[in-house]
Amino acid sequence: VQLQASGGGLVQAGGSLRLSCAVSERFFSAMGWYRQAQGKQRELVAIFTIPGTTTYADSVKGRFTISRDNANGTLYLHMNSLKPEDTAIYYCHLRQSSTNYWGQGTLVTVSS
Repeated sequence: VQLQASGGGLVQAGGSLRLSCAVSERFFSAMGWYRQAQGKQRELVAIFTIPGTTTYADSVKGRFTISRDNANGTLYLHMNSLKPEDTAIYYCHLRQSSTNYWGQGTLVTVSS
C-alpha cells in the first residue's frame, strides 16, 4: 500500500488549501487524514469508515471536508477558514483490517 500526500504550503489565516493523497489501494476499512503539530500528539482530522461513516474532529467541523475520487482513488481534504492552530504536518491514513498505513506527511503552515 502506498500513500502519497501533497498540497501543503503556507497560507494566511482565513485562507484555503486542498490536500491530496494518491492511494494505491482500493480496498480499505478506513481512510482519512490526521495531523501532528509540533510538540503535540498526532490527532484525527477526518476519516471515512466503511460501511459509510464520516467523522470530523470538532476543531475542524464546518471548515474542512474530506472527499474521495472513486475513479482514481485520490483522497482529498478541503480546508477552508484556516486558522494558525491548524498548522501541522498532515498525514493521510488507510486501514486494512487491523493494519494501518501512513503517507509521508505534508506541511501546512497558517500565518496570522
